[in-house]
Amino acid sequence: MSKPLGPYTPAVRAGDFIYVSGQGGMKDGVVVDGGVAGETIQTMKNLEAQLASMGAKLSDVVKTTCFLTDMEDYATFNEHYAAAFGARHRPARSCVAVASLPAGFLVEVEAVAYLPAK
Repeated sequence: MSKPLGPYTPAVRAGDFIYVSGQGGMKDGVVVDGGVAGETIQTMKNLEAQLASMGAKLSDVVKTTCFLTDMEDYATFNEHYAAAFGARHRPARSCVAVASLPAGFLVEVEAVAYLPAK
């Protein structure tokens, strides 16, 4: 996992919920190639890794907030976002356009997962 780009914690547990800060398409400290498709695939891998660090999986995600720098990329983003979650799991979601994202990302995804504390 890449280190955070700012002064924040990538994933935090609060009771039965896990909050994952916005993840982007970065691998080994570099934004991946492949435009929105490549970034979305890596973003979802990064999200999955942050969840795993807390003992959770993508199937535990109940809500995402997704950010795109260009809504023309919405269909491409959706294709790779949905593939990461699989055919059956669809968390609640908001998707908004933003002027820019850190590190020049085209995509960022933050998530809330539900995983009862033991």
